[in-house]
Amino acid sequence: MLEKFKETTAYIQSKIKTAPEVGIILGTGLGGLVRDIKNQEVLEYKDIPNFPLSTVDGHSGKLIFGELGGKKVVAMQGRFHYYEGYDMKQVTFPVRVLKFLGIKYLFVSNASGGVNPNFEIGDLMIINDHINLLPNPLIGLNIPELGPRFPDMSDAYSKELIDLAKGVAKKNDIKVQEGCYVATTGPTFETPKEYQYFRIIGGDTVGMSTTPEVIVARHMKLPVFAISIITDLGVPGKIVAVTHEEVQEIGKLAEKKMTLIMGEMMKGL
Repeated sequence: MLEKFKETTAYIQSKIKTAPEVGIILGTGLGGLVRDIKNQEVLEYKDIPNFPLSTVDGHSGKLIFGELGGKKVVAMQGRFHYYEGYDMKQVTFPVRVLKFLGIKYLFVSNASGGVNPNFEIGDLMIINDHINLLPNPLIGLNIPELGPRFPDMSDAYSKELIDLAKGVAKKNDIKVQEGCYVATTGPTFETPKEYQYFRIIGGDTVGMSTTPEVIVARHMKLPVFAISIITDLGVPGKIVAVTHEEVQEIGKLAEKKMTLIMGEMMKGL
């Protein structure tokens, strides 16, 4: 596996001039952030050795290199999910490659269902903790060159980056929530009792991604910032039928605020 990381990294470096400082993973319906990336260089996943392919609407499948907020960045316009049939090594493969490309920070976004009764559709939630109900991506042989066998997860989400984001939000009069993200396998949206369960165990939102990428990033000592757009509600009395298309549309409406926060954060790194 280590050789595959190196092979993929070497291919990308042979095609791209940008040496990224920050990696960004864009969730469902949130690919529009790339419009703000300047001096773009683009690689499609299908052309990259060993890369999986995005199979979900709202995940276009491109690596976008360029500048955002004065920093060299690489954005994944489309991520991979366990429910697509990929194993956890494939889901997190790009994060390993981004680290090999030289990133010093990882920014992650997603669309999720709010189970906190104080949340509303369209809210932004800064993730400060998670509950991972997906298979752990570190199961299997550990590669010491990547990280320790038993990585600590007490600071999975960087407190410094959270404080920076909250400062940017306050300065720009953007309302943000803060809380715990619960990750499940999907691809079904949750039943009312599942929403209730996720709230009881400490969740504020629930989704189908993010935690594997964060675990792998922390395994490699990458500081992580993650933000979630609340696209539907799993709160008693507010639960309605939801479609993937609706999730994408709500994500697009809120992504301008998310993009502003991330762009301004880059300036403060």
